[in-house]
Amino acid sequence: MVERVIFIRSGETDWNNSGRWQGWVASPLNEHGVRQAAALGRFVRHMGLSALHTSDLQRALQTAEQLAQYLDFAPTPDPRLRERDVGLWQGLTIAEMEAWYPEEFQQLRADRENFRVPGGESRGDVRLRMKTAFDDYIAQDVGETIAILSHTAAITVLIESVIPNEDLSHLQFSNTSATTIQRDGEGWKIVVANDANHLEGIKSDAVREPEDRR
Repeated sequence: MVERVIFIRSGETDWNNSGRWQGWVASPLNEHGVRQAAALGRFVRHMGLSALHTSDLQRALQTAEQLAQYLDFAPTPDPRLRERDVGLWQGLTIAEMEAWYPEEFQQLRADRENFRVPGGESRGDVRLRMKTAFDDYIAQDVGETIAILSHTAAITVLIESVIPNEDLSHLQFSNTSATTIQRDGEGWKIVVANDANHLEGIKSDAVREPEDRR
């Protein structure tokens, strides 16, 4: 029975550095992101993982490839673990979203769950596919600890779904950070959030969603 789930954010890309929203774009890890992922790989080999499910976006797959060097099984790609599809806003900064699409941006802020980015997804869309994937994983008899390698918005909405009664507004996810939840009776609880100690001084930035801009 799965008792612990470790959520991992993919490594750094150049678009992370420039604050551009990536969505489903095939942005590769930069050199710094590769170093982050390698450091994480040396860390996860001690976690007792029995499965690693990863987004099939390029930056996630490259992160998973680094981790796989320290595991005795191959990562399993799953398109359900992709980041939120941001449609026409792909490649924009938050400031550009707000300036170029002011009406839509206000709709986004007013209805976080249901507003669908032009040509993209709503948080609700992401929540549904992520929760479906999560339920499938924990139903499998693969061992006590599994990892899910995904992206900021996708991880956020999934944890909100799994732990609905806890205030998670403070949660941020740095590149290659590990956030662990474990079973707590009939539900789940966070035991470690945004752990990036494995980076040992390597820079790792956290980002927030456009709706969270204040």
